[in-house]
Amino acid sequence: MHYIDYLLHFDIYLEPLIQSYGALAYIILFAIIFLETGLVLAPFLPGDSLLFIAGTFAAQGHVQLFIVLSILTLAAILGDSVNYAIGSYFGRNVFVKTRFFKREYLEKTEKFYRIYGPKTIVFARFIPIIRTFAPFVAGVGKMKYSKFLMFNVIGGIAWVALFVFGGYFFGQIAWVRDNLLLVTLLIIIVSILPAIIEIIREKYRLSSV
Repeated sequence: MHYIDYLLHFDIYLEPLIQSYGALAYIILFAIIFLETGLVLAPFLPGDSLLFIAGTFAAQGHVQLFIVLSILTLAAILGDSVNYAIGSYFGRNVFVKTRFFKREYLEKTEKFYRIYGPKTIVFARFIPIIRTFAPFVAGVGKMKYSKFLMFNVIGGIAWVALFVFGGYFFGQIAWVRDNLLLVTLLIIIVSILPAIIEIIREKYRLSSV
């Protein structure tokens, strides 16, 4: 249970880890973001909060901002590409043959594709759970990889930059530092608000037909 708690709340343990392991922390940061975006089994891993806090520690000088931005952007892009490949290879059958994948996540992600099309790859970056399933569904749907890669790169850069720079510039404010969890939740809510509004509009449009 201790290891599960450590994994789920990795962002809380980041500072002592950096102090204890130094440069090795970069590899661990890379691995967490890569797994969160690259494996359908790992949507529970910290993503947004980890990026924000990594930016905060960069502002404090514990890690290098350029290195954090580079390795986490690379992790996000490679993770989505691996996820796409898994979806392309295994297809929808993975949701039938194993109990580890919740079909409702697949259906929610497919709904996003119906609304946004390929841009879902970008928008989904800012929505937990759907972020993990969007590249998988793109692979299942056999989206052309060159098109997927373009949106993958745009989304990966935007997602990492927004949260890392958010932590870098605002993480040093006393109130933000003392209410880091609340701030992270607010950022997530603001980022997914346009998608929520669009879904409500779509439901209203369908009900009025």
